[in-house]
Formats: sequence, structure tokens, C-alpha cells
Amino acid sequence: MLNRIDLRDGLGDPRRLLPRAQLDVSVAVERIKPLVEAVREHGYPAIREASERFDGISPEVLRVPVEAIAEAEGVLDPAVRAALLESIARARRVHDDQRRTDHTTRVVPGGTVTERWLPVDRVGLYVPGGLAMYPSTVVMNVVPAQAAGVRSLVVVSPPQKDNGGLPDPRVLAACALLGVDEVYAVGGAQAVAMLAYGAAVDPSGALRCEPVDLVTGPGNIWVTAAKRLLRGVVGIDAEAGPTEIAILADDSADPAHVAADLISQAEHDPLAASVLVTPSTALVEAVERELARQVPATKHAERVTTALTGEQSGVVLVDDLEAGLRVVDAYAAEHLEIQTVDAREWALRVRNAGAIFVGAWSPVSLGDYCAGSNHVLPTGGCARHSSGLSVQSFLRGVHLIEYTEAALREVAPHVVTLANVEDLPAHGQAVQARFPGGLA
Repeated sequence: MLNRIDLRDGLGDPRRLLPRAQLDVSVAVERIKPLVEAVREHGYPAIREASERFDGISPEVLRVPVEAIAEAEGVLDPAVRAALLESIARARRVHDDQRRTDHTTRVVPGGTVTERWLPVDRVGLYVPGGLAMYPSTVVMNVVPAQAAGVRSLVVVSPPQKDNGGLPDPRVLAACALLGVDEVYAVGGAQAVAMLAYGAAVDPSGALRCEPVDLVTGPGNIWVTAAKRLLRGVVGIDAEAGPTEIAILADDSADPAHVAADLISQAEHDPLAASVLVTPSTALVEAVERELARQVPATKHAERVTTALTGEQSGVVLVDDLEAGLRVVDAYAAEHLEIQTVDAREWALRVRNAGAIFVGAWSPVSLGDYCAGSNHVLPTGGCARHSSGLSVQSFLRGVHLIEYTEAALREVAPHVVTLANVEDLPAHGQAVQARFPGGLA
């Protein structure tokens, strides 16, 4: 079922040969430009028309009534409620510990620089609603934003035909459990444009979604394209592509576990990537047998099969775990599992991954819901330079510079010298003007 790439004997450049979904976001950007521009110019009518075209439904009022959010929580299945509350509690424990504190550095006597960490004022949180519904993504977006101290949170999620044009009721219930009551039944590129520019959300224009400062959360290629196009108008967390898992494994790995974990990510999307990196041909053959047994029994077997047999998935054979480590660092997976002897030691040596799941009892599914970690993670190799969503995503570092007269006088000649070197003499004069009797 899985394609095989043989990198034994040092054959080939891993970064060039590793499987990867082929997505051209730049093409998608060109296609969504007219829609984004229409939302900027016309607001509500353009958003509603796009929702009708892409979602097959166009709610008269795009903002979800507060009563509907409360009702969704009221009818939530008790088991789902308990699971969401546990997910929220664990995520809060982890994310509360991420909050940075202000720090003052005494540069010289009388001269200090204080770094303050200030939350973004208003954030738009995108929750997908296509092939699957993601109340867990509400948790992963909202909890770190609240831990950061964001004042105003707004959730957008596509309207659903089977819920009267409102977002999925479990998404609404998760919002209620987290105290978020500004929710809009809007998805796709039009949702990102609405968040960036602001827009009326009813025919009369009486209700309005005010612009946000930052948009976070995963989405399909159209959401990703809109985030790329609007970066600068609004801040974004990252350009999230299809989900991916890489598993670095040796002969100690249980092939049933490996196969199940590959399937779990393939279940998300036909473009999802599932990659096994191993020096063990015996493990590969055992995993293949497990896939043949497990895939037909899973609910989304057709989607899983498409993902596992696609160009973005496969087995990478390596000489040993050292070579495997180089491969997974080159791949920089969104989710990386280490299923080896001494798994923690290998995990600590990994340089590039969105999140690392260590050992047989830490599957990616745990991180998706209840590990306490965040599941909004960099994809497509972006883990080489980017982090997953965290409290830091919602904070800005601002420096406070405080110098006394004596401290400024002491350093003033250096400031003047550097200003003159850069041919910006007025910069130096701004300092000298404070000392009309001279700097000596």
C-alpha cells in the first residue's frame, strides 16, 4: 500500500526525495483575490454570496445568536462534555505555564530596558468544518489566547446544512464551555477576509464583526491562501497545509501501533501524509500486513486509502537510526512519533518537528485531544523555522527604555558618533539638544 523510498547507502538528498503533498498556494491566492476584494469592498453581501456558493447555505444573519451557543452546550452529550472539559483542563495546565513575565535589565546605572509581554487585543480563531468537525480546535485556539490575556476573541466556522446554517453544534458547545460568545457562521477565504477587514453581518448593517489583529487556526488551501494574501493587513499564526505524521521506528515497534497511527492521520484528508522511517524491512512488511487488515475496517477506508497511497505518503528505508534521525529532521514533520528502543534519547536529539510523541504510549491522537499540548502545528516542512500555536503566538514583546540624565550623558558621544557614521546627524543632535552646555 505504501510507496517505498530507499535511502540506504546514503542514496539521494532526503529533502528532495521525501514524499510531500504538492500544493500550489500561490495559484490558490490568485483564485481567491476577487473574493477577498469583494469582501473588503462590499462586506455582508459578498460574504453571504460566497457562503451560498461554497457551503450551499447562506444564513440571513452571520453572527450565531448567544442563545444558540448556550443551547448547543445544554444538549451536549455528557460523555463529549466530560471529554472536552478534560481537554480544556489539561491544555490550561500546560499553556498557563507558558505565560512570560516582564523583565527589566539594568544596562548601566540609571539606564534600564524592560521587556513587557502584551497580548494582542483582538483575535479571530478559525475552526474548520469540512470533512470533519473540530470542537478540539476550539480548545486549542482559545485556551492559549485566554492564557495570554487576549481581550476579545471571535470564532469563525463554516455553516452546516444539518444545523440550520449554524456551525457544528459541538463546535458551538466548545465555545460555550470556554466562555466565547462571539461566533460567526462563516468559513473559507471569506471568513479570513471578514476577520481582516471587518464587515456587517446582517442585511441591515446593524450588526458588525470588527476587524481583528491576528488570525489563527488551521484550514483548507483556500483558508491558507487567504491568510497568505492578507498577511500584513492582519497577523497570522502560520500557513497550515494538510496534516502529516512521520514515525521513526525500529524492530522494537509494534506494527499494529504503527499502522494504526499512520491510519489515524490519513483519516483527516485524502492529501494527509503518513510516512514511516525505519531501517527494518521486517517492520515494514509487518506494518503492510497490518494496514491490509486495519484499513478496510476503518470508517473512512476510501479516504484513508487515497492518503496512504498518495505521493505524499510512504516508507523511507534507511541504514540505521542515525540516518533515520537525519531524514526526519529533513522532513520536519508536523507530528513526529519515536517508536524505538531508548525513544526519549532519540527524541531529545530531534531538531525539526512540530510536536514529538515519545514511545509506544504517546500516540498523536493523544496530542490531538488530551495530552495538554497544542495540536495547531506547522506543516509542509515549516517546523524547520516555525513553532506550533502557544501562548507566545498571542503576545508581543515591547521594550520600555528608561535612562536618567546622567546615564544618557555618559553614552551620548557614542550615539552621536554612530549617527554621524550613518549620515543621520539630526539623530545625534536630538541627544545634544538635551545638553546645551556640551557633553564634556
